[in-house]
Amino acid sequence: MARDERSAIARHIYARHIAHAAAPDEAGLRCALEAALAAVPRERFLPPGPWHLARSSGGYARTPDDDPVYLYQDVPVAIRPERHLNNGQPSFVTGLIARGGPARGMDAVHVGTGTGYYTALLAHLAGAEGHVLGIEHDPALAAFAAEALAGRPQVRIVAGDGASMPLPPADLVLVNAGAVRPAECRLDALKPGGRLILPLTAGPMPGTPITRGAVFLIVRRDDGHYTARCLSPTLIYPCAGARDPEAERALARALAAGGQEAVRRLDRTDELPDDRCWLRGPGWCLAYG
Repeated sequence: MARDERSAIARHIYARHIAHAAAPDEAGLRCALEAALAAVPRERFLPPGPWHLARSSGGYARTPDDDPVYLYQDVPVAIRPERHLNNGQPSFVTGLIARGGPARGMDAVHVGTGTGYYTALLAHLAGAEGHVLGIEHDPALAAFAAEALAGRPQVRIVAGDGASMPLPPADLVLVNAGAVRPAECRLDALKPGGRLILPLTAGPMPGTPITRGAVFLIVRRDDGHYTARCLSPTLIYPCAGARDPEAERALARALAAGGQEAVRRLDRTDELPDDRCWLRGPGWCLAYG
């Protein structure tokens, strides 16, 4: 069997497994995710093989050769192994995309686009009538992603700080790195009904830059207020531009105390008393009930 044929078979099997893990109870969304995963070759968005596959016990296992079939399993693949920078775990990142309610024609922003694989999935879900902006802090990775996505006119890739630059109006903002606070530009970008997928993480794990925390879904209501809820724990690379020591210490205390599962809203004022807030900063808080 030819390599391309073998890879295509592996990619379709992988697509079915990952889509089911990401959206087990939503048939329409599951089918859309499966089609996107089956259509986007993962190897196009990675450095040339052989590749380093992340091991659950830590470190990497090198593939024997550059056969793309090794990429079609639910494991992160190293982009820069010396920096512990990976193309994320497919079921986890695809699951976050699913929780963001992707739809054809959507306007999406992907902060931390990396080499562009999950940006390509967003573009496939948005279709030709949608728009996807990918933002990557590392200029070399942004250039790689732009080249890999050059055939998709609905996608634009920029190098810059996705925590401070003005963002276009968006139905979905996916942040693919750990922040310590919700950046104002990301909240401002949300259209009514718009969703922000936001990992909030504190200090790095020993010996790595990887940070630990929780992922939140923040939704802008039609009245301009925001709901918020915790989706899951996470281990993720830190978001350059969205970290500062004071906010990180406050977040670490909140994570250590627990209670993030009870968060129900994001308030952009200083009006709520401390006992209503799980985490607060100047002009905002994640609040209970």
